[in-house]
Order: sequence, then structure tokens, then C-alpha cells
Amino acid sequence: MMRTAQVNGVSIAYRDTGSGPAVVFLHGHPFDQSMWEPQVAALSTKYRVVTLDLRGYGASEVPAVEATTLETMATDVNALLDHLRIDRAVVAGLSMGGQAAMAFADQFPQRLSGLILAATFPEADTAEVRSSRRATADRFVNEGSVVPGGEMLPRLLAPASLKRNPALAVKVFTMIANAPPAGAAAALRGRAQRKDYAPTLRALAVPALIAIGTEDKYVSLETARKMQATIPSARLEVFDGIGHLPNLEAPEHFNAVLHQYLAPLG
Repeated sequence: MMRTAQVNGVSIAYRDTGSGPAVVFLHGHPFDQSMWEPQVAALSTKYRVVTLDLRGYGASEVPAVEATTLETMATDVNALLDHLRIDRAVVAGLSMGGQAAMAFADQFPQRLSGLILAATFPEADTAEVRSSRRATADRFVNEGSVVPGGEMLPRLLAPASLKRNPALAVKVFTMIANAPPAGAAAALRGRAQRKDYAPTLRALAVPALIAIGTEDKYVSLETARKMQATIPSARLEVFDGIGHLPNLEAPEHFNAVLHQYLAPLG
């Protein structure tokens, strides 16, 4: 059941399912918490699974701001944990959500019991990429989410995934089309400002799991291996033939890997 909480001056929509050690899932751009439905179903029999719409996305409030930084998102997650009376949690994020998870690890390491990073990378944007993100943010505001977001679809899902499961393309596009344009734009501008989280990963005191698809058009296998080498204790799971959304393109494999990773932490 969807609930809302007032945190840091905004209304955040979330779901809190199951009981046991807490696992918090942070979605990517321009999605919402529904992208984690297969993981909620698979994990909530053993764990307390929390999903949320990051500010500006899904059913959460869209603040009237120019930029929403990853640090702000991480502070929202911290406040939501306070609201739910959760002391420590495994934090999992995909793409932008992975970078928000790294921001959480940077700011609130004492609340972290594990870190799951899917299809993401820690480095700050280059000047060229920053400029591109800001231009895309302007497109979301001027054109709405359907056109600029829809252009992402062939890059998000591997060709084999599109062929094997056309309904998945519909689900992903529906999330994209429903993304609030102003919220997505603010998040893009905030990501353009982010720092390099490699030092945070080098200091990580909890075990990490890295997931990457071999057909990911946004994050390379080489980048994932470099991230694994940066973290003191990290497992890398490679999804052959899978694109940028391994949790949706290969949910059974993804969920099995999560169970294996989480079991010693519980």
C-alpha cells in the first residue's frame, strides 16, 4: 500500500513491505518506485523492503526548484528512515538511484549495512556531459517527458529483452511518460553538479554488490570492474545480454543474486 511521509519539507510517496532487516530501493531516472516490483515480491518474505518515489518523481511532491541534488535525495532517504524508525538499512540503487545511494553512503555511513549498485558509476560528469544533462533538462520542461524520455528506451533495454518481452518496453515507457517533467529536469540539473564518489567507495566499511549488464549503453563493464576494485569488499555480478535495467530484464537472476548477497547481512 502506498503511503506518504512529510520529510525535509516535501511529501514523499513510499511503500513499506514485509519484516526483517531493512532494504531500501532507489529508482533511476526517469522512473519511479514501481520499477522495483519484482524485487519487492521476491524479498519481502524475508526482509523489510522500502521503496520510494524520489522527490520530483512518481507520486512524490515536485518542489519548485531549479535543481535537486543527490545529496538532497540522500537526506530525504535518511529522514524517511527516521520516520519509519529504521536504524540501519541496505541501500540499493540503479543508475541515478545508485548515485543517490552513494550520496547516502557518503553522508550517513553509520546507517548503512550494505550497498547495492546497479548500472551506475561514481565519477562526476565531464563538462560535456554536464552540458548535455542541462540541455536534456530543458527538453523535459519544454517538451514534456514523453519525447526526450522515449528516446532513451532503445538505450535502456537490450535488443534481446525488447524482442523477448515487449510488455517490458510498455512498462518502462509508461514510467517514463508519467515522470513529472519539472521533477525530472531538476534531478538532471542536480546530477550535473555531483561530485566524484570514488573516495566514498574507497572508504566503504560494508560489503557491496555491483550489478552490470553486458549490453548496458550507459555504463561499461570496464567501469563496473573499476568500481569493484575501488571498494574494499565488493562482489561484481555480470548479466550477459542484458541492458541498463537488469532488475527488470532478468528479474529471477537479479533476485537470486540479491538473496545471496543479503543472507550473510541479515
